[in-house]
Order: sequence, then C-alpha cells, then structure tokens
Amino acid sequence: MKLNSLAFRLFATAALCALVILPIAGIIIDTTHKRDVKDTFDSRLSQLLTIIIAFSTDHGGPDPRYPRNVGEPLFELSHSGWYWQITPLENAPGKRMISASLASEDLQIPSIQGIKPDPFNIRWLEGKGPIGEPLRIAETVYNAGEDEAPRFYSYVVAGNLQFAETRISGFRLPLFISLAVSGLGLVLSTFMQVRFGLLPLQAIEKRLSAIRSGEAHRLEGDLPSEIAPLQMELNALIQSNQDIVERARTQVGNLAHALKTPLAVITNEIGDDRSPVARKLAEQAAIMRDQVNHYLDRARMVARAGVIGRATGVKPVAESIARALERIYRDRSISIAIECPAELRFQGEKQDLEEMLGNLMDNACKWANSEVTLTAAGIAATSTQPIKRLSISVDDDGPGLTPEQRKQGIQRGRRLDESKPGSGLGHSIVAELAQSYRGTFSLEASPTGGLSARLDLPGA
Repeated sequence: MKLNSLAFRLFATAALCALVILPIAGIIIDTTHKRDVKDTFDSRLSQLLTIIIAFSTDHGGPDPRYPRNVGEPLFELSHSGWYWQITPLENAPGKRMISASLASEDLQIPSIQGIKPDPFNIRWLEGKGPIGEPLRIAETVYNAGEDEAPRFYSYVVAGNLQFAETRISGFRLPLFISLAVSGLGLVLSTFMQVRFGLLPLQAIEKRLSAIRSGEAHRLEGDLPSEIAPLQMELNALIQSNQDIVERARTQVGNLAHALKTPLAVITNEIGDDRSPVARKLAEQAAIMRDQVNHYLDRARMVARAGVIGRATGVKPVAESIARALERIYRDRSISIAIECPAELRFQGEKQDLEEMLGNLMDNACKWANSEVTLTAAGIAATSTQPIKRLSISVDDDGPGLTPEQRKQGIQRGRRLDESKPGSGLGHSIVAELAQSYRGTFSLEASPTGGLSARLDLPGA
C-alpha cells in the first residue's frame, strides 16, 4: 500500500479515527462506571445509616439504644472495614456505642471537623480505618429530643473503599481489552473494506492497461453503479480519439492528392524548357514537393502516434530488419546481434518502429567494421513516470563521431560523409518520429568504440 494512494488515505483516516475515538470512549465509559460505583457505594452507606437510626430508636424511648440485626454481617466481623458508631453530642445523655467490627477504636466524626451536610442531611468524609484501610464515612446528626430541649447524637457509618476500588479496577481491565480488540477489529475491517471497495478501480486499471497495450479496444465488464458513468465516458473518449485519427488520415490523404497532382503537372510542363525561369520554377517545385512530402509524413506520424491501443513487439521487428540487412551487407560480413526480451512491446504503429529501427540499424551497418548490436530494455512505471518506457540502443564498432558531429548528425539533410550513400534524412526522421511519440533520440559514444544511437519510447 503506497503512502500517496487512495487506499492508504482511507485506511489511515479510519485507523486514526479509531485511535482517537476509542480511547476517548474508554475514558468516558470508565469515568461513568467509576461514578456509578461510587454513587451505589454511597447509596448503600446512606441506607445502612437510615437502618441504624431506625433500629436504635424503635424502642419508644427518647434516647437511642444499641441497634440489633442491621442486616450487614460485616458489622460483626472485627476490623472488616465496615463500621458504625453512635456518639452523644453536647449535653446528650448516654454513652458511645460502636459496632463489634470497630472493637475499641474511634471513627472520625465529620460534623466535628466542620463538614457541611448535603441536601439529605448527610456529611461525607474519606479517612483511614483502625488498620489503615481507606474508608468512606457518612454521618447524620439526629435530634432525639424536643425542639425546646434538643439532644443530638452523631450516627456514623463507614465502608471500606477497597470494595468500590476493586469493582472499578475489575471493570477497567476488561473494558480496555474490549476496546483494544474492537479497535483492532475496526482497523482490520477497514483494511478489508478498503481493499474490497477499491477492487473495481484495480479492474479499471488493468483494463485500461490492456487498451493501451492493444489487447482490448474498449473498457468492458460490469462495474459498480458509481463508476459505470466513468466507464461510459472513457469508452466515448476512446471512440472519439479513433474518429479524430481517422478523419485526420482522410484529410491528409485528400491534401496529398490535392497538392501532388498540380505539382506534377507543373514539373511536366517545364520539364523540356531550359530557360532560367523554367529552371527556377523546377527548382522551387522540387522544394515544394519535398516539403509537402515531409509535412504529410509528419502528419501521418502524429496521427498514428495518437491512436490508443496500438502495440508492436520490438524483437520480431528488430530480427526481421537484421535478417534483411545481413543479406544486404553480406559481402562485408556484418554481424547483427539482437538483445531484446521477447515480451517487450512498443506503444505505437509497427511501420513507425520499423522506420526508426531500420534507419538506425542501416546506418550502423554502413559504418560498422564487423558488428552491430541492438539492445532493448523496459523501464517500469514509477510515481514520477507513470508510463512504462522502452530504452533502445543501436551500437556499432565503427570510427564513431566527435561530440560536435553527433550534434550535427540529427540535423535534417546533414551528411557527415558524402562517400556513403544516403540522403542525410535518416537520423532526422528518427528524431521526428520519436518526438511524435513523446520520446527522445540521441547520439552518444558506444562502449565498442563506434556510435551509439539511443531511443527512449513509450512501452506497452
């Protein structure tokens, strides 16, 4: 999965959301559960406080007595962490009463420490128990007398906070494990969803590659409804491209007939005339004919280069040219080696590749001492170069050219040695053809000592 891909962006966004949202949700759930446990714990203490007050005052007398059977066995177990205490305040009669679990120890009294009561007349305090255990202490100040002669008693109930903390910590670990598993499952499901959801785009990529390489002519297959309009538009674009090319070829043919016939008539009419005017007209007519041929050829090349889906195998073309050239130059015993993978394909017309390779290999044979080598290799597509490329070089072991001569060798009609047959157009034609396919052509020094003609062309 590439960092700049759509799949990575979707996956990274979902993973980031999971990494942010799930911890926040975990904190909220943990905080809510912690508050709920503490509220339940406080509610239990409040109930026990009410029961102790009721059981100590149900005998009918004005002053509290020792309560019996308050419904909590832990009050009877020494230092259990659950305690109650009744303490007379100010001038109230009686003595302090405590639960069996408190033994002879004292509990802190919140009212003496100045803690204000809540709306239910309960004062809350967190402190330490007889053996240092954390306690949650609840106190209610009860008036056992009349308003004119009040007798106040402090009713205190304490519970061990470790019970609440144990429930909180016991819930926290499964919560975090559940959220971690959920996050992992969400990330994995997102990964699978992205992979499955983007499969149609991968299918489009393969089918477009097949069209570009010439294996198919239309974008076929069933696609999701969201992408089906794209399929229709691409097919319409391909058809429009083909129609434009066909119209261009037709116009080029019409132009060729429209111009060549008048030029031929002019040339024939002045053919036997030896006057200076006739010679000048013949010279200019020849120039016009060459220019018309040149630009008509370029128009044909551009039209062919713009066609989508044309692909040509490089090795069969190179081998066919090599066999023909070896027969032509058999008196010089020129050996032509082809180093090209069988699957290598050129994205363009066969006749254009034949013309480029034919010109280069023929020129190499003219100047080679004994050996010509054609080497072709594919260059895979990258993020910076999304189109596959071909690198083709034709090397000879001849005398080679100087850097200045190599620059002049691509100029149209420029011949560096008049002793060799030719028009001087070969390299310029190759350069123009390569340029029409958005490629490049260059002349460099060959490792074998001669000239190396190099092409960079689109691959299929």
